[in-house]
Amino acid sequence: MSPADPGPPDAPVERMSSMEAVMWVLDSDPRLASAFANLTILDRAPDRDELRTRMLAATAVVPRLRQKVVDGAPLSTPAWIDDTDFDIDHHLRWIHLGPNDLDSVVADLSSRPFDRSRPLWEFVVIDGLPDGAAAMVQRMDHTLTDGEGGIRLSVQFLDLERHPERREPPAPTARPGRTDSNTTDTNTTDSADDPARGLVDQATRGLRAAANVPSALFDMVRDSMRQVATPGRRSSLWTERSTERWFGRSTINLEDAKSAAHQLGGSVNDLFVTGALQAAARIHSAADAPVDELRVAIPLSQRSSGTAGGNAFTPAMALLPAGPMDVTERFTRVHERLDRVKASRGSMGLEGPATVARLLPDSALVGIVGRSAGAIDFVCSNVRAAPFDLYIAGAHLEANYPLGPLVNTAFNLTTMSYRGWLFLGLLVDRAAVADPDALLAAVDDAYSELLAAGGIGTRRTPDLSVTT
Repeated sequence: MSPADPGPPDAPVERMSSMEAVMWVLDSDPRLASAFANLTILDRAPDRDELRTRMLAATAVVPRLRQKVVDGAPLSTPAWIDDTDFDIDHHLRWIHLGPNDLDSVVADLSSRPFDRSRPLWEFVVIDGLPDGAAAMVQRMDHTLTDGEGGIRLSVQFLDLERHPERREPPAPTARPGRTDSNTTDTNTTDSADDPARGLVDQATRGLRAAANVPSALFDMVRDSMRQVATPGRRSSLWTERSTERWFGRSTINLEDAKSAAHQLGGSVNDLFVTGALQAAARIHSAADAPVDELRVAIPLSQRSSGTAGGNAFTPAMALLPAGPMDVTERFTRVHERLDRVKASRGSMGLEGPATVARLLPDSALVGIVGRSAGAIDFVCSNVRAAPFDLYIAGAHLEANYPLGPLVNTAFNLTTMSYRGWLFLGLLVDRAAVADPDALLAAVDDAYSELLAAGGIGTRRTPDLSVTT
């Protein structure tokens, strides 16, 4: 038996779906890596022993957290097998911030590739923030689960109060048999029989890490395999690509965003995408490089309630207006285009194109997707809210900032709603965007303009108990 072979045909092995197998191949190129992350700000450092115990319990309930990937035989997809050398302390780490800038540390962590010989996730607690606060960076590879599924898994370690009653750790679940399914049901308790579990599940639906970006790749792979030439990127500014990352943050009050969006005749998502586009248009205009349209990837979730593992999303691609116009007109045009895109893409599946893509040599697939994804100017993703407080190992979650994967685009702007606020995470390719700080400032200005156009005169800031 070869080292890559997971075992005899009747061994209990779970195989990747075709789509996950394609993402696994793409991960070999750091520019196309599909890891997603989330920066959580905590009012204090979590209890180290308790967090370690809870994460060990989570790995018993969610088998993939203890599994690594081995390549399959020809014409079969890679398999998930138990990592017999699994070490929780490799995946759950603590570091001290010291004199470093938090956002720079987060950007550096997000850019590091996973060790492909181990399970594809890590949680890094960062202590030493002002006033005893802490942060935690949670990273998962997109082959392990999509962003929504990843945060649904967090039901195993999130609480609704600081010091809840502890239940007995769950018993390990049976390892799944051989399957070609692209989802794994890891729920062991029906929320109808456990109201507390149901409440946390409701919360975690909104705390996903918004990583459905690789879906956009398969849209373009499909076009490439149909021998439809993918047009080049529209931006003449954001032409370079690298693996060097920059991270920045912002916030918008959710009720203000809803009110302004309603006044302007659209949704919060319309307002969110319009703000990103307005900022991009302003950066191009200031550089004397105006552009009429920019190509934006907007992943759409197809997950049904109660599914926690695997990937469930479909791509939405849009050419959006970036020429000179006031913010109200841009909002209206974005709203109209996104409605058309959602209607045309809402029922699109990905397994078919991904199955065909797997027939390509790895080098050819990476080349096609790299060129195609490079034609996307930037990525936006918006996820729903969790309206109440959450805790982890005795620490209160003050804020959650998502880091969606770039996948060979210039930047990814994702918003995650929590406790009545939209927390925006801006992850930027430093080679593509010469001045990321200016881009973040333009994003802030754009949302202030949109709120004002929607009747919100003063932009509020969250009243957090910590400063970061």
